[in-house]
This record gives sequence, C-alpha cells and structure tokens, in this order.
Amino acid sequence: MLPNDPIILLSYINTKLRDAYPSLEELCKSEDAAAEDIQSKLAALGYAYDRDRNQFV
Repeated sequence: MLPNDPIILLSYINTKLRDAYPSLEELCKSEDAAAEDIQSKLAALGYAYDRDRNQFV
C-alpha cells in the first residue's frame, strides 16, 4: 500500500524508482496502483514525472 501523505509518497516513489523499477509503469504494476493517481497527488505539490530521469522532479 502506498503512503497517503503526499510528501512521504514523493520520497517513497522516487526511492522505489531509483532502486527497483525502470519506469513508473512497472512500479504501478507491482504496487497495484494507478499512475494517474500518483501523478495527480504529486502534481498538487508541483512535481511531475520525468521519464528520462525516472523520477518526479
């Protein structure tokens, strides 16, 4: 289950992307999560997924 707090979610997702997953799509498949939901929550903080860097910036 993904963290609900957006700041903790940001840290969790970026750590997972750095250490274990080659893309947001792969992470979402593994975590049974919707990429759109994650992107929406993090967009509210001003972050967007950068596919080339494989992280939210």
